[in-house]
Amino acid sequence: MKDKYELIVVGGGFAGTAAAISAAKQGVEVLLIEKYNALGGAAVGSLIMPFMCYWTNMPGEKEKKFLSGGLFLEIVSEMNKIMNTKDELVHFDEEVLKLVLNRMALKYGVNLLFDATVVEASVSDGNLMSIQVLGKSKPLSFRADHFIDATGDAELSMLAGCSSQVGREADGLCQPMTLCFRMSGVDKEKFQKNRSKINPLYQEWKEKGLIKNPREDVLIFENYNDGVLHFNSTRIVKRDPTDPFDITKAEIEAREQVFELYRFLKDNIEGFENARVLSTAIQIGIRESRKIDGEYTLTETDLKSLARFPDAIATANYDIDIHNPEGSGTTHYYFGAGQWYEIPYRCLIPKHMNNMLVAGRCISSTHEAQASYRIMPYCAELGQAAGTAVAVAVKDHTNVRNVDVRQVQDILRNEGFLI
Repeated sequence: MKDKYELIVVGGGFAGTAAAISAAKQGVEVLLIEKYNALGGAAVGSLIMPFMCYWTNMPGEKEKKFLSGGLFLEIVSEMNKIMNTKDELVHFDEEVLKLVLNRMALKYGVNLLFDATVVEASVSDGNLMSIQVLGKSKPLSFRADHFIDATGDAELSMLAGCSSQVGREADGLCQPMTLCFRMSGVDKEKFQKNRSKINPLYQEWKEKGLIKNPREDVLIFENYNDGVLHFNSTRIVKRDPTDPFDITKAEIEAREQVFELYRFLKDNIEGFENARVLSTAIQIGIRESRKIDGEYTLTETDLKSLARFPDAIATANYDIDIHNPEGSGTTHYYFGAGQWYEIPYRCLIPKHMNNMLVAGRCISSTHEAQASYRIMPYCAELGQAAGTAVAVAVKDHTNVRNVDVRQVQDILRNEGFLI
C-alpha cells in the first residue's frame, strides 16, 4: 500500500463511503480508512435502522421526490437486487449493506483500510499534511493532498486542532445515546395482536418505578428474519459521547436497560414467552457529539425558513427530531409536503483549514439543526458532495476552500441533487 494519496477519507460510514466513491468515480486516488471491519458506520456497527424518510411528495403529485442524491439511491438499488425486494426504500439487512458497500467501493477504485484508527495529525499553515494510524498494532503514516473527516465525532478535526462544539449551546448536553438490540424467538403474529398493549403497560411500570430506562416508550421495528424484532429503545442521558470513560459507562448502563426491556416483554406481553436477547450492537449509537466550527453554522431558523444558499450542496427535510438530552420525551418539528431546506458548502469547511472537509453529522450547525440532517441518507448526500468538491479541486489544482462551487453544484445536479 502507498503512503501518499490525492484524498484520504477517515470514517467508513455513509458519509465517508459516499465521499470516497464519489471522488474515485471522478478519477481521484482515494484511501478510505475505517476503524471497524466493514463499511456502513452506524448502520452496521450500532445496528441503526431503518432509514428515516429522505424524500418528499409535491402537493398533488404521487411520485416521490428524493432529496438524498443518486449515490445513496444506487446503494439502495443494489441492496434490493440482492434481497430480491422491489422498491424497498426504508428497511435493509446490514449484512447485505456491508457486501454492497464493499463491492461499490472496489468497483469505483477506492483503496480500503479496515481495523485502523487515526491517532495523530500533523498540520502546517492551515494544511493537514499527514496522519498517523494504528492498524492491528502496527503504526502507519499517510500523506494526502486533501482529507475528509467522516468520523461522525469529528475525530480527525479534533486531532488537527480544529475547534468544535459539543451538544446543545446552553449546557453542552447531547441527544441521548442508544444501544440497539435484537430479540429472537418472538411469535410475530401474537406480537402484532398485542403490540398496542406494550406502551401503556410500559408507561404504567415507569410511573410505579419498575422501569429505570428514561425513554418514554418502547420503539420496535420489524426484521427480515423469522421471529426476530429490532429495538431502538434504550436511552442514555447526560453522558459525554466524546469522553471514553463516559462512553464506557453508557455501554454498561445501556446493556442493563436491554435486559430490563427483555424481562418486561417476556413476562408481560403475549408473543414473547420464548423470546431471548439475540444480539446487541458492537457500539452504542451516538446521535450527536462534536460539530465543527465551520465557515457557516446552520441554524434552526435556516431550517424552518426553508433557507436557500448560493453555495448549496445538499437538501434535507427530515423533521427536527430531538430526543430529550435530560430524560424522557422527544420533540418534533415536521416539514410540509414539497418543503426542504438547503445546506451550504461552507458548513463543511472547518475554520482555518485549507485542505480538509467534514461530512456527515459533525458539520457546522447548531444542536437543533443537527437533529434533522443527522440521518444516514443525508449523511451520504453530504459525503457525496464533499467527495465531488475534492474531485473538482484536484482537477483545478486548487484546495477545497477555494474550489469553484458552481462546478461542484453542476456535477451534483447531474447526480440527482435538488440544489
